[in-house]
Amino acid sequence: MARSNPVEVKKKFFTLEEANKALPLVKAIVSDVVKQFESVHRLRERLAGVQSERESDPRREPRPRPQNDPYTEELAHSLGELESEEEKLGNYIDELNKLGVELKSLEGLCDFPSMMDGREVYLCWRLGEPAVEHWHEVNDGFAGRQPISSPIAALSSRGGN
Repeated sequence: MARSNPVEVKKKFFTLEEANKALPLVKAIVSDVVKQFESVHRLRERLAGVQSERESDPRREPRPRPQNDPYTEELAHSLGELESEEEKLGNYIDELNKLGVELKSLEGLCDFPSMMDGREVYLCWRLGEPAVEHWHEVNDGFAGRQPISSPIAALSSRGGN
């Protein structure tokens, strides 16, 4: 989903302790993101259904629409509702961005930028996990997730802002 005015935030680097300390708020926002995404998805499906009902079968002669076409009203209502729900979703994503957390998936996957051995890495968390317990290289993504071991935790705790 494209945002017209993305929130510009100075990049924050989290220590493991800071990421886990921020997790209760991040969990709440990400839960809202997931629920809101599901709502937007349902509305898009409903809108697609209304639009397909409204279109004529190209193999037949086009049907004239009556002046009081119920699909016109439903379409207008659905479009307005979708716009409002997409705006709410964007606001939740902006909240995460303001915290310095990067949402990687609308199903609840987040990265916390961090530093390890002088290079940027991501501390990785997924909705449903009890704590931030994984990390990955910036270019590896979820497939490169590794559990945080004691030495790595010690290194990432030196990341700072």
